[in-house]
Amino acid sequence: MTGNSDATIQGFGLGLRTPHYQDFLTGTVPVDFVEVISENFMIDGGKPRHILDQIRERHPVALHGVSMSVGSADGLDHGYLHRLKALADHLDPLFVSDHLCWTRIEGFNSHDLLPLPYTDEALDIVCANIALAQDVLQRTMLIENPSTYLQFTADSMTEWQFLDAMCDRTGCALLLDVNNIYVGAVNHGFDPIAYLDGVPADRVRQIHLAGHSQGKDRLIDTHDQPVPPSVWALYADACRRIGPVATMIERDDDIPPLAELLAELDIARSLASDDRKAAA
Repeated sequence: MTGNSDATIQGFGLGLRTPHYQDFLTGTVPVDFVEVISENFMIDGGKPRHILDQIRERHPVALHGVSMSVGSADGLDHGYLHRLKALADHLDPLFVSDHLCWTRIEGFNSHDLLPLPYTDEALDIVCANIALAQDVLQRTMLIENPSTYLQFTADSMTEWQFLDAMCDRTGCALLLDVNNIYVGAVNHGFDPIAYLDGVPADRVRQIHLAGHSQGKDRLIDTHDQPVPPSVWALYADACRRIGPVATMIERDDDIPPLAELLAELDIARSLASDDRKAAA
């Protein structure tokens, strides 16, 4: 299996979004990598590949998918996998990632990241799908922990136990979304530090940071707010437990000027640096 995901890559990046294309094309942006939504560049009529190729000449790229549907009992879409492989072979990305969720059933794509029960049966399905994806892509996948708003009565393990077993059985790595951990902890009442202690730290290759919103009776992972103090504090805890790995800011709605996101990224750099100094 090839691809960079078997190695720990450090650095700080941003999700590449349309309002900032010209910033990246015409100026020097102080980031170590950018991340793009895979599906935007692997379908007819998607965002222009030539723009991404130009940015790729300046910055390494990570591919982040939202439609693989590793939790689908129907199995994976082979056409989707081969289009993703073609994109990955073209870009040689730092990482290829997707979410622990399901999005598709009987050919219908919900375009939403739907939750899974944490059971042995679901684990078998997820592991079989990840194994197939890695075989086709010839790369180690990164799987992101989800934001969740409900729990299943059938759950037989915690989310972090599920992730640990998934990594052990497939050899995949983790994209740890710290905001999603915080959202889940508040919504479901678990200890986020227990979560950090429970995930296999040696399999974490990338960290996402984002903001959320307060819904009627739970937090919602909206990616339309700055990273809040609660998530920064949890990120500092993650740095102490996991060590330096690639970290990036996600912003998908109400996107601010690039300078505001770079200022947030400086906070992440500072917290990670403080952790390294403390460990020295």
